[in-house]
Amino acid sequence: MKYLLVLGVVLFAVWLWRHNRAGEAQDRADERARRSPPSAPPHAPVADMVACAHCGLHVPTGEAIAHQGVFYCSDAHRRAHNA
Repeated sequence: MKYLLVLGVVLFAVWLWRHNRAGEAQDRADERARRSPPSAPPHAPVADMVACAHCGLHVPTGEAIAHQGVFYCSDAHRRAHNA
C-alpha cells in the first residue's frame, strides 16, 4: 500500500512539473511576441521625378537644378546644354 502512495505522489509531482513548464513556455512566447519589432517599417514619401534636359537622367525635383523652366541633373549639364 505504501508503494501505491509513493507512486501517486511521484505521478502528481511529474504532472505538476509538466504543468508549470507549459505555463513558462507560454510566458516566454508571449514575451517574445511583445518584444518583436514591427512587421514593416514606414515607407519614405514618394518624390516627383524630372528628366535632365541634357542627358535624360531622371532625378527627384528636390535634387534637380532648374534653369529657365528646364531641369538638369547637375550644374555641369546645365552649362553644357546652354553652350
